[in-house]
Amino acid sequence: MKSETGIRAAEVVLPCTELEETIAFFVERLGFRVAAIFPADDPSTAVVSGHGLRVRLQRDWSGPPGVLRLLCDDPGAIAGGIGKLIAPNGTRIELADWDAPLVLPLLRPSFVLTRLGEGAHWKLGRAAMQYRDLIPDRQGGRFIASHIRIAEQGPVPDYVHYHEVRFQMIYCYKGWARVVYEDQGPPFTLSAGDCVLQPPTIRHRVLESSAGLEVIEISSPAHHATLADHALELPTSRVRPDRDFGGQRFVRHEAAAASWLRWRHPGFEARDLGIAAATGGGATAHVVRRHGAASAEPSRHEAELQFRFVLAGAATLECDGHGAHRLGPGDAFVVPPGVLHKLAEASDELEFLEVAVADAERP
Repeated sequence: MKSETGIRAAEVVLPCTELEETIAFFVERLGFRVAAIFPADDPSTAVVSGHGLRVRLQRDWSGPPGVLRLLCDDPGAIAGGIGKLIAPNGTRIELADWDAPLVLPLLRPSFVLTRLGEGAHWKLGRAAMQYRDLIPDRQGGRFIASHIRIAEQGPVPDYVHYHEVRFQMIYCYKGWARVVYEDQGPPFTLSAGDCVLQPPTIRHRVLESSAGLEVIEISSPAHHATLADHALELPTSRVRPDRDFGGQRFVRHEAAAASWLRWRHPGFEARDLGIAAATGGGATAHVVRRHGAASAEPSRHEAELQFRFVLAGAATLECDGHGAHRLGPGDAFVVPPGVLHKLAEASDELEFLEVAVADAERP
């Protein structure tokens, strides 16, 4: 099929001094088919195709033998119990599960404090977005939290994609973004204070943003794949707000329509972002603000992760074994389960995001 660029096909070129043996390996062992071979009287080049790939085996080329990664239903059956395959031309064949289960690294809870200041480190990530790591140690690889920003207003160079995750939510801190989600209707604007829960594998796309957009994203596990789906057009023709995605439902929380209720600590009120109901209690998320005479009673939690990000105002975090820390907007912290801590000296303007993810092993 011809693309808009005029390119009709792509080939991976591999050197091959043992052409006949290598063709037989690709065809008989790996299930490729010969697409071309020449010259007929003394072949020096062969093209084999299969599994969405064209490989050009070239006898007179001196490049590296390379690596081919093949995703399989049963890697062991293809490797014959060897564990790895080497083609006669030296190409290493990596065999991996086509539908590998999501791996959750062992939780390594720790106290984490990251500050937004002149020394904050931002790096360029996907789709021209800037990322600031809010949990640098990733709790052993179990969680990642990112402060993400886009400086310029306009279209975002994004594409329809999805994530292989256990949990992922996005809170809009500043500005706005226009987004669209699979089976959730037409594009909508995610404004400051709004939140979405992105259940596992839901297709979505960021279309455009305001200048100075900032969002907070929390995901588990920390290292997870972002996969493109170029075949799907969004929005989809059907609307299924209650669709189940891996045991979770999509959530769109709109701050403008939210109700504030008394929080678990006196002197604070909170709005529930709807994460608990959509995850079957697997996670909770609230925006909490000062309301009246704030209590400074210490508390502890038993979640895998309790993450807090200061949205406005100031407070002093006092945490057993980790001292006292004055916090301001853009600061974030994680307190390990079972550790006593409290927020003292809260300013009248204090407002923060709290996200807790339950213990995956707990029934």
